[in-house]
Amino acid sequence: MIAAHRQQDAAQAGTPRRRVLTAAALAPVLAAAPAPARALSVREPEAGSAAPSAPVQTSLADWSGVAQALGREGDMKQNNMMYHTAFPRYDLRVVSRGIVVQPGLALGTNVSFVRYPDGSLMMGDVVVSEPELQGFSDALHANEISQTAIHKHLLSQSPDVWWIHIHAHGDDPDTLARGLRASLDRTNTPSEPTTPQQQSVDLDTAGIDAALGTKGIVDHGIYRSIFVRRETVTDGTWALPPGLGSTSAFSFQSLGGGRAAVSGDCAMTAGEVQDVLGALRQAGAQLVELHNHGLTDEPRLFFTHFWAEGDAVTLAHALRPAVAATNVVAAG
Repeated sequence: MIAAHRQQDAAQAGTPRRRVLTAAALAPVLAAAPAPARALSVREPEAGSAAPSAPVQTSLADWSGVAQALGREGDMKQNNMMYHTAFPRYDLRVVSRGIVVQPGLALGTNVSFVRYPDGSLMMGDVVVSEPELQGFSDALHANEISQTAIHKHLLSQSPDVWWIHIHAHGDDPDTLARGLRASLDRTNTPSEPTTPQQQSVDLDTAGIDAALGTKGIVDHGIYRSIFVRRETVTDGTWALPPGLGSTSAFSFQSLGGGRAAVSGDCAMTAGEVQDVLGALRQAGAQLVELHNHGLTDEPRLFFTHFWAEGDAVTLAHALRPAVAATNVVAAG
């Protein structure tokens, strides 16, 4: 028995030495192994860092290189702090719940650029068909553009369509734009705008405004009511312009006779999620997705897409509690 204990003690005493020898033997192998890939395009928050940098005001002329790289002119938003370009997917004919979805309702690729004292940010939401998805993802990675969400905006759509949130930082926004253009070229996204924006909609827009408590806009034939978070949302060390990647939007497509299809997106903190989901279901809305748009946003935001059909003003009234359940304000 004593001999057995001595053997066990000896084995245990030798364990640390064997581990050291094993680690030493493996060290050359580990040193030669490639380091795990790390995305370069997401700026990680720094502990104890100073107040986040504010965006710099710019003009259209400052983004001429981006416009040239993307192949179309954009416009300025948020008090000239954000350069925005839209790529509506007019080439897709998508049907959801028996309704032909207008590009402005839920088929719009939108990309924004923001300049900071120490760099530039590109953020957007890109519409791709299912056959385009993998090749587009590969192109994004090749151009060091991060994917921060892969999700749906619509239920039971035909053909299958996906929405990809993209995110990148860099010193030169023209380089970011060229990488995005190369990625979009892996899809059938139209390279040029094909139709002018429709300036009116067959809906009681005044009634919708009164019900939701905001003044909507006509955008590509869709009536859109937009809200932004009251908090300053940060992306790592940078403060985002109000609404960039953090809007709640209710988009109304006329179905005739005062009826509409509504495709919506609510921006929420974790503590607001359940109240919003409950309010949407009470309004008769069908839930589509619950997801994030960013990876390093603060406060951490969640988003839910939903779908509803019915009298437009009645729906707007029913959806108002979902707006009231979040810390948002009508977009200016």
